[in-house]
Amino acid sequence: MGQTKTQKNIFTLMMCFGMVLGMTAYNMLLNEGFHSASIFFTNLFKEFWLGFIVALILDVFVVGKIAKGIAFKIVKPNKDIKPIKLILTISCCMVIGMVICMSLFGAIMIAGFNIGALKLYPLCIVRNFVMALPLNLLIVSPIVRFIFGKIFPSA
Repeated sequence: MGQTKTQKNIFTLMMCFGMVLGMTAYNMLLNEGFHSASIFFTNLFKEFWLGFIVALILDVFVVGKIAKGIAFKIVKPNKDIKPIKLILTISCCMVIGMVICMSLFGAIMIAGFNIGALKLYPLCIVRNFVMALPLNLLIVSPIVRFIFGKIFPSA
């Protein structure tokens, strides 16, 4: 979304921020549970930033390019295609790519850079995909698109 490079970058930052925040909270709940709000939010604030940086780099330089290429082969953009069809296709391709990449990151963060991370990796993919797809399609994307539309009404 967005018409200029700056708008596209802002949209990407907003989407990445929302998805990483949601997925970090989800994974913390799975791995650590919820003992107290102050500890949870302190740890969320600490753990969020590294994941956000990694996710943003992957989104901009790897997954975003591949996902859009695949999406544009699935749904050929033209004036007859409804925008929602293209949005959903790109979103699904992005979720798949980011879950594959960020689940490896998460497994390494939990188990370290060893064979334990590779054993944990498939479970991370399944757990993360189950949450990431609805989080993206039903929560983050609509909220970000709404806020983005208010900031850039002509975009």
